[in-house]
Amino acid sequence: MPARESAFEIVAGLIDGILTALVLAGGTIVDPTAPLTLSLALRVCAASALSGLFVFFVATYAELRGELVRSERELNLSRRGHFATTRLGRQVLGDSVRGAATASAATLVGALFPLGVGLLFPADPWTGILAAILALAALGVGMARYTHGSPVVWTAGLIVMGLLLAFAGIELHLL
Repeated sequence: MPARESAFEIVAGLIDGILTALVLAGGTIVDPTAPLTLSLALRVCAASALSGLFVFFVATYAELRGELVRSERELNLSRRGHFATTRLGRQVLGDSVRGAATASAATLVGALFPLGVGLLFPADPWTGILAAILALAALGVGMARYTHGSPVVWTAGLIVMGLLLAFAGIELHLL
């Protein structure tokens, strides 16, 4: 798998993990009456990683299979689905599995970061939320470089998204 594709999966997984942790555990991170525990943090990370694994696999597999179908159409092949049954189809499956595993590992790390910071500083629970927002800002700069976009737009977008999901997590208090 080319490095550029892995970079995308890693960054997307990190963002997914951070945002999932904020929405699932945001209420617990800032709740002084029911502090975040290691057990809860690990369960949120595991749920985030498993969800990321399946979402990224399905999305990647569907996208790559769609590219095979478009290629067949452009080549005017009379039989549809032929590429999917060849070595190309098996390669698409393997690439999808590898990409999903990479994204899932990054999702786990992304979720663990704010939760870990929250565990390290239980007296000041907002540090977990702040760490998540700062990590999203750094990832925004990285995404801007990756896409040759505006660092301000990417950073602001990810910060706003993080704040919205943190607020939703605090209000919903799911865990």
